[in-house]
Amino acid sequence: MRGIIRRIATVRLVKLVLALPLLATVGLAPQVLAEEPLHHVSSETCMLCHKEVYKQWKGSMHAKSNALTDPIHATFYKSEIGDPTMEGAKMKNGNFPVCLNCHAPNAARDGKTKLDALPAYAEGVNCVACHTLKNFKGVKGPDGKLRLGIKAYDLADAIQAPAGAGSELAKLKGGGDELFGGALDAGEKKPNPHLGEAVELEGKLIPALSMEQNAKQMKSNDACMGCHDQRPNPKGVALCATGDEYIASGSKVDCISCHMPIAGGVADHGMGGGHDPAMLKRSVLMLLNTKQAGDKIQAEISMENKQPHILPTGAPFRNMFLRVTAYDAKGEVVWQNAKGHPMKEDPQAYFHYVMHDDEGKPAMPPVATKPGPDSRLKPFETRSLSYEIPAAGVALVRAELFYNLLWPGLVERFKHLPKDLTAPVSMAAAEVKF
Repeated sequence: MRGIIRRIATVRLVKLVLALPLLATVGLAPQVLAEEPLHHVSSETCMLCHKEVYKQWKGSMHAKSNALTDPIHATFYKSEIGDPTMEGAKMKNGNFPVCLNCHAPNAARDGKTKLDALPAYAEGVNCVACHTLKNFKGVKGPDGKLRLGIKAYDLADAIQAPAGAGSELAKLKGGGDELFGGALDAGEKKPNPHLGEAVELEGKLIPALSMEQNAKQMKSNDACMGCHDQRPNPKGVALCATGDEYIASGSKVDCISCHMPIAGGVADHGMGGGHDPAMLKRSVLMLLNTKQAGDKIQAEISMENKQPHILPTGAPFRNMFLRVTAYDAKGEVVWQNAKGHPMKEDPQAYFHYVMHDDEGKPAMPPVATKPGPDSRLKPFETRSLSYEIPAAGVALVRAELFYNLLWPGLVERFKHLPKDLTAPVSMAAAEVKF
């Protein structure tokens, strides 16, 4: 019965959209548009006013979060679930794909898996996906079961914002309110659709999108933890556990302070993380100290994790490695801690999380039955590695820390992925000249 009702509603909505040009001539289009569910509103609509914020979001991983736009996620999604443009896709256990609750929340709200059916589905974690989260209930329900992504929230029928729409005091004093975000020329005034009135801009009609002040939700970790708290596999083995790591750190600085810093009076909606070289370079403080004793150079590299979570955090495939190299006066390599990746030759220089099967052998995340060794940097941890380097001919010692989105084995396996996703990214470097 529910399916029939949904189909009828969809048909009606299509008819209404097709009728918009005619209805607009008689002043009915705003009311018609208001009947569209809020979580179906595309970020293209928001862009008409919030141009700079939209540009930041468009380049973020939130905008590229699902299997249509993130090649790494798509690889696992297609392996475990199937075609992201197919309706009715199921996990191997027959359930609705739980990953959509975080990676395509607007589609998950409707119980849909055809991610190209609506722009708001294909846009991943778009504007309304975050700004309709009203209250964070926690990722564990009263029954102890996990409720991930949008399941962890009460959802709103109005846009949730840190400060609401404009100043209530200004309204009491008779002041107007106008669009913001660089949409208007100086001196130009139009109604703000967040105050309940539709407006035409650049030849397009923006529906009335009422707004509520909700600083508790939008200016705290509550905005993040539904998706970034924890995620175990079916066997209960922790995969992503950033929230638990943050709690263990004892930090009072919230996620938004780092990932959405204020610049020019606006929060950065690029939300940099593991895909952002700038964020990676801010994450760790690395120092190189050397001392020559006879025919040897004693080198000590210290790495301080500046983050209130494990580094790297998030998806368990993420890892780091340290490369230490000595060069002669011509820039030629005379010594290295490892010829290639240090995984085998210098395992102390490889920072990663391993999961095991029942026999204690390394296992892929979906089938692992227990956690294995975890050599990643703990929150605020400083770790030092020491090396003894033959001094003959050495003119420079250089240490460089690299970040990878995937384990080396997966890089070899997933050769179809773009090189910019599989190549190591430099996080920090230090040199001492002799």
